[in-house]
Amino acid sequence: MPNSLVSILTPFKNSALFLKDCLTSIINQSYTNWELIIVDDHSTDDSYNIVAAYAENEQRIKLFKNTGSGIIDALNLALKESSGQYITRMDSDDVMAPLKLATMVADLVAHKKGHIALGLVRYFSDDTLGEGYYKYEKWLNELTSIGANYTEIYKECVIPSPCWMVHRDDLMTSGAFQNNIYPEDYDLAFQFYKQGLKCIPSSTILHYWRDYSTRTSRTDDNYADNHFLNLKLNYFLELDKSPHQTLVLWGAGFKGKFCAKYLKKRHIPFIWICNNPKKIGKHIYNMELQDLSVLDTLIRPQVIVTVANKISQKRITSVLENLTLIKAKDYFFFC
Repeated sequence: MPNSLVSILTPFKNSALFLKDCLTSIINQSYTNWELIIVDDHSTDDSYNIVAAYAENEQRIKLFKNTGSGIIDALNLALKESSGQYITRMDSDDVMAPLKLATMVADLVAHKKGHIALGLVRYFSDDTLGEGYYKYEKWLNELTSIGANYTEIYKECVIPSPCWMVHRDDLMTSGAFQNNIYPEDYDLAFQFYKQGLKCIPSSTILHYWRDYSTRTSRTDDNYADNHFLNLKLNYFLELDKSPHQTLVLWGAGFKGKFCAKYLKKRHIPFIWICNNPKKIGKHIYNMELQDLSVLDTLIRPQVIVTVANKISQKRITSVLENLTLIKAKDYFFFC
């Protein structure tokens, strides 16, 4: 096993309840050549003192205070202070599986630059874990097990923020955290996608993802739906929209209306369809909602689907594939 240095980038803020579990899981890694660059983002609890006590006894832990504000500034500071050949991120409230670093380094050594090492994730909580988290975990792990993460990149973030590792050169070429765009983990996933980094399949649970009511992704406005939709649409227009295909928007719920408004504002022509009889023929934003039959009149359209219901998504997939449209090329689910 090569012994290249791994830099673990970890922002934290008011994580006093969980830091000991997190730090212990890092110290207990079977792969020992790591440095933890951990940055306090203006905590008001005892978090800083907890990390400082660990750092006194563990030279591999390097503690800093955020000179800016927020996760992105903290990540950029951590990256600046790091020196590892391989870079990974860790959340201060989560737990690493003991073989996480060793497994990811081995994968990157085997596949070389241009690849992302991933692992399966497992949610856990001191309270009851919502059904949505089980579904997200299952969906994400199914993609990761075959390295097909990018095929559904417009649905959700397909590369979990604390469960990836890349060669330093690949992270820097991808832009790292320089975009200053939230949600920062989803933006980085799109940067990896844009750069063409290939996802290495994984069949091993490497990360335990803690859920609780005050976690940042639940409470911070930077992780609201509108930020996700803006990010998806921006990257779709940059990376996947074909100038030679008619753009079709399927769905007229909240997300469909958001997308329609976005496209109109940017003067992107599209046809808007839905399968709700009560909405067909109505005008929203001066656009008439049309019946699905319009698809039969188009030559290989490109379709954005904003319908969230899973049963409906299966029916929609059947309709689109009957038209010989290809997933992640001709049609994209945005939820």
